[in-house]
Amino acid sequence: MIKPIINNGILAHIDAGKTTITEQILFQSGSQRTVGSVDKGTSSTDNYKVEQERGISVHLATATFQYNRVKVNIIDTPGYVNFCAEVEYSLRALGAVVLVISAVEGVQGHTIS
Repeated sequence: MIKPIINNGILAHIDAGKTTITEQILFQSGSQRTVGSVDKGTSSTDNYKVEQERGISVHLATATFQYNRVKVNIIDTPGYVNFCAEVEYSLRALGAVVLVISAVEGVQGHTIS
């Protein structure tokens, strides 16, 4: 029997909270015991040293958990304009996206594109 797979992307401009939301989803799903922190460099999707030092995502990262009998892949994407090609590549594989908009900065030019 083939297990269903859902690919969900987390999209937003820089510093809107994509990685923080990804950490909460992984924690709430039970796939990790603690919530990682972007500020502390302990998030599960910021794997590169530059990401941990700067507190920004440079490459997209995938995290996986099971919900009922469905495999759910979360694709945490970078928000910085210079890395938007990573986001564009991921869109082809996504079945759904979560668009995160910062309550402080609001909708920005890059958010719309």
